[in-house]
Amino acid sequence: MKGAKSKGAAKADAKLAVKSKGAEKPAAKGRKGKAGKDPNKPKRAPSAFFVFMEEFRKEFKEKNPKNKSVAAVGKAAGDRWKSLTEADKAPYVAKANKLKAEYNKAIAAYNKGESTAKKAPAKEEEEDDEEESDKSKSEVNDEDDDEGSEEDEDDDE
Repeated sequence: MKGAKSKGAAKADAKLAVKSKGAEKPAAKGRKGKAGKDPNKPKRAPSAFFVFMEEFRKEFKEKNPKNKSVAAVGKAAGDRWKSLTEADKAPYVAKANKLKAEYNKAIAAYNKGESTAKKAPAKEEEEDDEEESDKSKSEVNDEDDDEGSEEDEDDDE
C-alpha cells in the first residue's frame, strides 16, 4: 500500500484545506471594506410599480386595518398590478417617467458638484499620507529601540 494515507491524515488534510480556502478569500479580493454611502446623493427614482404601491398601500390599509403583514400587502399589490391593463398602468408609468427625469437632473447636478469637491479630499489624502508616514517613522523608531534593548542585553552577558 504505497502512498496510501491513513483516515486520520485525510481528515486533517480536509480540515486544513477548508481553513486555507477561508483564509484566501479576503486576501484574494484585496478590498479594505465597503465604501460608505454619501448621504447627499439623490435617491433613485421609483419604478411604475412602486409608484402604484404608494397608492395601493393606503387603499389596502383602509380596507384591512387589522392586517399588519407586509407580505400580505405586497402579494395583494402584485396580484392587482398583474391584473391591470396597460391603459390602467399608464398614469403610474407617466409619473415614474417624470420622477426619473427629475432624478436624472438631480444626479447630474450632484455629479458636477462632486467633481469639484473631489479636489478638496485630495488635499486631505495628502495629509493622511503625511500622518501615515509619521506613523511609519514611529514604528521604525520602535524597532530601533527594540534592537537597542537587545544590544544592552548582549552587553550584560
